[in-house]
Amino acid sequence: MITFPIAKINLGLNVVEKRSDGYHNLQTVFYPVPIMDALEVVPMSNGFPSDIDCDLKVTNIHIEGDEQKNLVVRAYQLLKQDFPTLPRIHVHLWKGIPTQAGMGGGSSDCGYMIRLLNELFELNLSDEQMAGYAAKLGADCAFFIFSKPCYAEGIGEKLVPIDLNLSGWYIGVVRPDIPVPTKEAFSRIHPHYPAKNCRDVVMQPVETWREDLVNDFEESVFALHPELGAVKTKLYDMGATYAAMSGSGSALFGLFKEEPAALEQQFPGMFTYFGVL
Repeated sequence: MITFPIAKINLGLNVVEKRSDGYHNLQTVFYPVPIMDALEVVPMSNGFPSDIDCDLKVTNIHIEGDEQKNLVVRAYQLLKQDFPTLPRIHVHLWKGIPTQAGMGGGSSDCGYMIRLLNELFELNLSDEQMAGYAAKLGADCAFFIFSKPCYAEGIGEKLVPIDLNLSGWYIGVVRPDIPVPTKEAFSRIHPHYPAKNCRDVVMQPVETWREDLVNDFEESVFALHPELGAVKTKLYDMGATYAAMSGSGSALFGLFKEEPAALEQQFPGMFTYFGVL
């Protein structure tokens, strides 16, 4: 069975409090974007010589680290604790969502893996139960159980669906080859509550977002990596109605009323995506 995990963007991202556990409370709006990975699961034959229950192969974009610590494998292992009859499986993950981009690629793979296992092996889990499992593995993993516009609080795990529809808007995404470690991004943040909650701002016309919809990470990240700020400026120069960094970076996106000039040619050497929401 195969499924296609999608990416997300953050419409506003405000770091409002530092928690006693060292994490930060956030306010943000998650919105799905049709940049996709491909995730395929097939049962492992009994004769396959391996002591691994979940055999993962990642292609197209290299991911550093032990594949057995990948969120896809961890999702399988978490479910197997409660469903010990889950069979051994082979997993092929084709990566199309850029990594270290603030677009939730790993979290999406995690959420869609839970969904796929639930369907393929008839675990009969509700969306809420699947979201509960996903939240144990990462702050925004639960969003991808639903993959619908949501307002998020806490560390990103407290989700409330919102009636936001950007259908018909063009979106351009640019990810320069500049990784922004999450720890680095948070180290320069000064938590505060915004003048306007992003949940309310996104209900306003998109034309008003430039003034009111803020990603708190931009100030510190752009200071460290001015090339990222330059991408945002260029998206506006190309006619974007709204442009911002997604998450803690380093992908930036622009929303356009009309199709702009070829994005790939404007940003040579960078990951680019252009489509309609």
